[in-house]
Formats: sequence, structure tokens, C-alpha cells
Amino acid sequence: MRTFLIFLLVVLGIAAAGVYASAYIVHQNQQALVLEFGKPKRVVQQPGLHWKLPVVETVEIFDKRILDLDTATQEVTASDQKRLIVDAFARYRIVDPLKFYQTLRFEGAVRSRLGPIVESALRRALGSTTFQDVVRDRRDELMKRIAANVNQEGADFGLEVVDVRIKRADLPEQNQKSIFDRMRAERQREAAEFRAEGVGEANRIRSNADREVTILMAEATRKGEELRGEGEAERNRIFAEAFGRDEDFFAFYRSMQAYEQGLKSGDTRLVISPDSDFFRYFADPMGAPRPAANAPAQRQTTPATTGAAVPTP
Repeated sequence: MRTFLIFLLVVLGIAAAGVYASAYIVHQNQQALVLEFGKPKRVVQQPGLHWKLPVVETVEIFDKRILDLDTATQEVTASDQKRLIVDAFARYRIVDPLKFYQTLRFEGAVRSRLGPIVESALRRALGSTTFQDVVRDRRDELMKRIAANVNQEGADFGLEVVDVRIKRADLPEQNQKSIFDRMRAERQREAAEFRAEGVGEANRIRSNADREVTILMAEATRKGEELRGEGEAERNRIFAEAFGRDEDFFAFYRSMQAYEQGLKSGDTRLVISPDSDFFRYFADPMGAPRPAANAPAQRQTTPATTGAAVPTP
């Protein structure tokens, strides 16, 4: 009985070892290539539990995910003879495990085989375009072209190159200053042209505005003079009519206006003959004319009660 139990345990152990050696798991992000005595037999793309013949068959597991490949930093000469220090990377995935195994066998070999292809494509593409296109104007277009060229050659290894990107595209240190100075001079020249255009446009707008203002001012002045002339004529007509109706009142009104104009300043001194008609309403409220003096006399100015300096004989 004891011997039977030992035999049973041995059989179960061998069976378990056989099952363990026959089963393998392919994860969601993996794919497998089954080899029979080292020769490719079948490709397994479906995830899950799979079986193989122990000892006879072996399994190689490859990644399904997109992988990164960094290239070595290299110096490239653009078509305008400017040198660039370029650092790029590629993104790829294994789409044909059989071809990948036959050409590269393991993922570590990708760097040594695909890396030079990417670097060569970079040199060809960047060498046929200008520095400005690389750093600004046509960078996306260049990257698509490089990725297409690399993908065409990478297909021989069972790879699909998803993208190629430039991480850094700088000038060599010895060339940076001269390039930056030239770029700065170009930008300053463009800025000066824009400023000159702006000044010219501003002067044109200002000239048009000044001309319109001059026209409007001339028109307003002309109209104002016309209205002023009409007002003066109307005033003279009213004065003439009033003078014709009451000459004494008109003379009194005109004298009051003369007093207002002559005495409204801070200096109230007047040098005038005392028998002038200017003072007729000071001497007589009725405004009777004063007789002229027979001979001139020595006069001096004394302050008047109204604040005006009235000459006295």
C-alpha cells in the first residue's frame, strides 16, 4: 500500500510537471512565437492560456506595446550650410513576430539595427532643407517624411515605425552667436519696416484729420462771421430805431456803456478834458452839454466817488 502511494505521488508529480511545462500564458500586451526544435512553427496573437509540447516546443514572448528608441546625438548640415546638433527618437512596435525573430531575434538588437536607419533618414531629410524649415516652418512635414522612410525599411524587421520626432535641434556653440545676431538683425529690420509703415499710415491719417479740421473750422468761421454780421446789422437797426424814437435815452445808454468799458479795469485813472461830453451825466443827470472852457488850465487827477480818476481844474 505504501509503495502504491509513493508511485501515485510520483506519477502525479510527473503529470504536474508535464502540465506546467506544456502551458504558457500570453498577456494582453504580449504576443508569442512557438518554436519546434528552434524552428518557428506558429504565431500566437490571442491573449490567454495556451499549450505546447514540453521539451519539443519552446515559446518566445514579444511586446505588443509601442516602444521607444533613442538615437545618438549627431551633427547634420542643412541645405543652407548651417550645422545642427540633432537628437531624435523613434516609436515603433512589433507587428510580425516571425520576421522579427528571423532578423533580430530579441528586442535589444533593435537599437543596433533600427537606430542607424533612423539616423540616416534624419541626415538625408535635414540635409535637403534649410535651418529655418527644420526649426520652424516645415518641421512636422519633415518628421512625417522621415517616419515614412524609416517605416519602409523597418518593415523588413517585422516592425512598424509609428513616429519619429526631433527632441533637440540646436546650433553648435561656436555658431550660435553669429546666427542669433543675424536673426536679431533681420527681426530688427522687419520691426523697423513695420514701424515706418505705421508712422506713414499715422501721418496720412493725421494729415486727413487736420485737413478735415481745417475745412470744418473754415466753414464754422465763415458761418460765424455771417451770423455775426447779421447780428451786427440787426443790432444797428435796433439802435437806429431806438435812437430815432428817443435820442436822449440812446445817448444816456451809450454813455453808460462807455463808463462800463472805461472803468471796468483795475486802473480807474483817466486823462481827459473835464468839459468832455464823457462826463456830461456826472455833472448833470439830465445830460446837458457842458460849456467849453475859455482857456486850458493846469489839471490834476483826483479819485472820483465812482472809482474812476476824474480830472479836476
